[in-house]
Amino acid sequence: MKKIFVILVISAIAGISLNAQSRNDVIAAYNQGAKAAQTDPATAIMAFEQAVLLADNVGEEAADLKERIVKILPGLYVKVALNAYNDNKPAVEVIDAAKKAVAVAENYGSESNKANAEKILLQGYNKMGTDFFSQNDYENALLAFDSLLLINPGYANALYNRALIYLRQNDSDAFEETIDTFLGGLEAGKDDERIQQASTLALEYFRASGSQANQQDSLDKALVLLDKAAKYGDDKDLFYYYADVYNKQENFEKGEEYAQKGLDMETGDAEAKAKFYYQLAVAQAGKGNTSAACESFKNALYGPFAEASKAQRTNLKCQ
Repeated sequence: MKKIFVILVISAIAGISLNAQSRNDVIAAYNQGAKAAQTDPATAIMAFEQAVLLADNVGEEAADLKERIVKILPGLYVKVALNAYNDNKPAVEVIDAAKKAVAVAENYGSESNKANAEKILLQGYNKMGTDFFSQNDYENALLAFDSLLLINPGYANALYNRALIYLRQNDSDAFEETIDTFLGGLEAGKDDERIQQASTLALEYFRASGSQANQQDSLDKALVLLDKAAKYGDDKDLFYYYADVYNKQENFEKGEEYAQKGLDMETGDAEAKAKFYYQLAVAQAGKGNTSAACESFKNALYGPFAEASKAQRTNLKCQ
């Protein structure tokens, strides 16, 4: 891209032949392109493309000029595409320019320029998908990100953005598959922040879904969703919902286990711990351990659990 273009100087020779004049035309077009190359790559492209056509007409006598030109053209197309992206042109314009750059690079066998053009093409599709996403146009956003992923299946930003779309659409299966693919492409130690961000997103989504199923008394479904949440890490509120579901199923061993796990993670005050003590007490009472349940209900006498805990202590005839 920083290549210095040399103007070809032609001496005026009397009695010049027709073929020499035709070569002169190629040189004139080349010189026009060289002058514009640094400041106006689009104009330079037009001049160089004209020079190629002229060189083809002249034939062997201009073959050296054509060879020189075709080494220059792919980089100019890349520069046009890059300028469109840097100037924040519409995504469609960036994509169109990048596609042309890819095609020219392929035509002239320039692998380095093809690679650069494809990077810009990816950015163009990413911009398009992000723009559609910001407009809540999820279908077109998915199409844009899918086009990007056809070029680079492991492109992390596109995978994460697709996961966000599926989350917005509440498509849990597609969300899970996509976020798992995203996480699978990250590297521990190098991508810890992104791993944490995505894992937290997934955990909170499935935890909330599990809680909702629990509220609807769909207990088996709740456990499936909570198990999905657990793939992405430990969480005290997740353990609370586990304890609540298991206690409702009268699986008091599991209820006690998860209530204790949540309690162990809770570092807040007595009111913050109350919900865990409440579930712990329910499990202990269900197992017939009345004295332990009375003590746990006593520790749950705070906030929204105070009234229910008081009633439970009365029922158990706690001292």
